[in-house]
Amino acid sequence: MLINTYKNKKVFLTGHTGFKGSWLATWLIHMGAKVCGYSLEAETNPSMFNELKIADKIEHSVIGNILDTNKLENTMKQFKPDIVFHLAAQPLVRLSYSQPLLTYQTNVIGTLNVLEAARKCPSVKAFVNITTDKCYENKEVKRGYREDDPMGGYDMYSSSKGCVEIMSSSYRRSFLQDKNTYAMATARAGNVIGGGDWALDRLIPDCIRAINQEVDIEIRNPVAVRPWQHVLEPLSGYLLLGQKLLEEGKKFADGFNFGPHGDCVVTVAQIAKKITEIYGKGKVIIGEKSPLHEAGLLMLNIEKAERVLGWTPLYSPEQALELTAEWYKHFYNKDCNMFEYTLQQIKEYEGSIKWNKNYAIK
Repeated sequence: MLINTYKNKKVFLTGHTGFKGSWLATWLIHMGAKVCGYSLEAETNPSMFNELKIADKIEHSVIGNILDTNKLENTMKQFKPDIVFHLAAQPLVRLSYSQPLLTYQTNVIGTLNVLEAARKCPSVKAFVNITTDKCYENKEVKRGYREDDPMGGYDMYSSSKGCVEIMSSSYRRSFLQDKNTYAMATARAGNVIGGGDWALDRLIPDCIRAINQEVDIEIRNPVAVRPWQHVLEPLSGYLLLGQKLLEEGKKFADGFNFGPHGDCVVTVAQIAKKITEIYGKGKVIIGEKSPLHEAGLLMLNIEKAERVLGWTPLYSPEQALELTAEWYKHFYNKDCNMFEYTLQQIKEYEGSIKWNKNYAIK
C-alpha cells in the first residue's frame, strides 16, 4: 500500500543529504516517488548520501539552506510537490552547547520557513514534520512519554525541538484549519541507528570509527537509557503517517511517537558491548563523564501510533544492531554495491511488514 501511495508522487525532502534523509530518499526511490531534495552539503566524510550517489538517482538535489527563504520557496514552487517531509535540522545535543544560536535558527526559524514555503505552494497536500523524542520535558520518569506530555528540554537542542512542537501546533491552528490547506503532523522518534551514519558524538558511529581505527571504544555515560531503534522503523512510521495525511487529510494532523517497545530500551554500555560482539572485535572502556548535561533516562509511549495508525515496530535491538554492523562491514570491505545492499535491507524490512499481522500496511 505504501508503494501504491508514493509511486509517481512528488516528494519534497529537506535534509536529504543527512543519515535519515539518505535512507528515506533511498526508500522513496525504491517506491517510484519523484523526489526533490533540499539540504546543506553532506557534513561528514564519508557520507551515506555521497557513497550511494543519491543525487544521481532523484529528480532534483538542491544544495540550499532552509534559512534562505527565497531559494527555499522558489525551489518548492518550481517542483510543485504533493507532500513535504521536513528532516533538515541541527540534530546534535553536544553541538547545541557550542552553537546555540545556530541550533535555534535552524530548528525553529528554519522549520517555520519550510511550513511557510509549503503554505505558499498550492500543490502541497501533506506535511510530515520530523522532530525528536527529546522535545519532551524530561523528568527521567520510568514510563514512556505520551504525545500530550509537556514540551521542554534541558539542553539547547532538546528545547529547540520542544519549541518546534509548540510552534507547529500553533501554526496548525492559526493557518491550516481551512479545507484548502495542507494537513501537517509532527513525528517524534527515539535514538536511531543503522548503516551509513558517520556523525560525531553518536554512539554507533563512534563505535564503528573506533573499531576500524583499532582503538578502544570510550563511552561517557554507560548507564544512560535510550529508545534505540533501526532507522527503518521510524521511517516506516513517517511514510505511513504521510500516506494517512495524503489520503485522509486533517484527521491525522497531530503529533505521533515512533519508538521501540518498552522492553527494547537498553543502556549505552549494553549497546556498545553488543556491537563489538557482532562485529567480532573492539574493546569498550568507560571514559570521563562529560560536564555537559545528558539525559540518563528517556522513553517513548507508542500506544497512539499503534492504535490510530496501526504502526508497530518490528525489530529487536539485537536485529537492529546486526543489520547496522553488517552494513558497515560491507562498506569497509568494499565487497558490494552499497546502494543495492541498502535496498536489500529495505526490501527485507518490507517483507517483515508484509508478514506482520498487526501492521496496518501489510
